[in-house]
Amino acid sequence: MLHDFQLAGRKVRLWQRNGESYEHILMKALGYAMFARQYPTLEIETKVGLRYKPDLVARDASGEFLFWGEAGANTLRKTAWLLKHTRTRTLALFKVGQNANQLIAQLREEIPAKYRPRGRLILINFVAEIVSLTAAKQIEKVSKDWFSETKI
Repeated sequence: MLHDFQLAGRKVRLWQRNGESYEHILMKALGYAMFARQYPTLEIETKVGLRYKPDLVARDASGEFLFWGEAGANTLRKTAWLLKHTRTRTLALFKVGQNANQLIAQLREEIPAKYRPRGRLILINFVAEIVSLTAAKQIEKVSKDWFSETKI
């Protein structure tokens, strides 16, 4: 199913594959709306030649990762691998209605601090009612009361 969004002043079309939830599509759209102005090279679901394909990615002119976004289910092992091997400046994990305290504690316990210096790993946890709040798919900017952000 094809979804047309208006995100941060741009028309963006996202394809929802069989078995993929609308919430996953929406997290990618919201992540794009949140970070597109800060990272003008931000792309959605672009292969980067690594073990994992990011939901959102921005690179500099030399190809270094500035931003990597993962929406929805993501293992601790994958998160640690991304922090260790991509050298991205920012890794954002996007969730909806997540028990954030438990996840934050797990991330801090399982991933050595040297791989997540302050601000490099962030958790964006959207409110449970985000689907209804964004039903029109016109998201110029993500309202601060639609999410919480934690630097891990």
